[in-house]
Amino acid sequence: MRTPIIAGNWKMNTTLQEAEALAAGIVAQLPDPLPVQVVVCPPFISLAAVCEAVCGSGVALGAQNMFWKESGAYTGEVSPTMLTSVGVQYVIIGHSERRGRFGVAEEGMTAELLTVFGENDQTVNAKVKAAFHHDLTPIVCCGELLAERQAGQTDEVVRGQVRAALAGLTAEQIPHLIFAYEPVWAIGTGEVCDSPEANRVCGLIRATVAELFDAACAGQTRIQYGGSVKPDNARELMSQPEIDGALVGGASLKAGGFVEIIKATQEAKPNG
Repeated sequence: MRTPIIAGNWKMNTTLQEAEALAAGIVAQLPDPLPVQVVVCPPFISLAAVCEAVCGSGVALGAQNMFWKESGAYTGEVSPTMLTSVGVQYVIIGHSERRGRFGVAEEGMTAELLTVFGENDQTVNAKVKAAFHHDLTPIVCCGELLAERQAGQTDEVVRGQVRAALAGLTAEQIPHLIFAYEPVWAIGTGEVCDSPEANRVCGLIRATVAELFDAACAGQTRIQYGGSVKPDNARELMSQPEIDGALVGGASLKAGGFVEIIKATQEAKPNG
């Protein structure tokens, strides 16, 4: 049985003080015992403080990104060893926003400016390998743009991203990796992929893992859904058999709403 996992991606939100307060608010409202696995991913500047705030609660600490080298002349980057030194256990890799793929038009974001994000399939794979080398659990994001969905390319895009992320990994590593299917057009837009279709694509990810490795390996791999997940749609999404949790964006910035998603997941998957 796959343990459901709910991860909150705070993105570029919260000051240090706001992050501490949000973490404390989540911990204060959590059910006891914790019904599912929970991860919070604050900005880099707040990792140490949030680690302290969630200590002893069962909530794990995640980062939103990392570089694949341990050290060196990589100005502005954060290494795996830096993350583990402040208590990080999980790391989001290949989020569409890191790839410069947005669900809505970003004002002022020209093609030249979008290159600042620069993530691609090759860097995702390098980061996944580095995460495993440093005992970090990667949450690997994949998903299609609206134009790609409209062109009937969803399966091709998602399968391609999954294959690239897993290149060079071993079958023993795969069950310790988490995929997050995030249709780009649903991230931060209020649009939600309907639950049967979200389930279908998560199943496609699992089938791709099975093709690359084997069915047993794929059966152990957890796959989250992300894209405008909220308390009022969480239970329906989490009731789908191929969906093992959620990567939550905006709704994770309110302690009460985030905890409601956790509770809805437990209700939808009582035997998770």
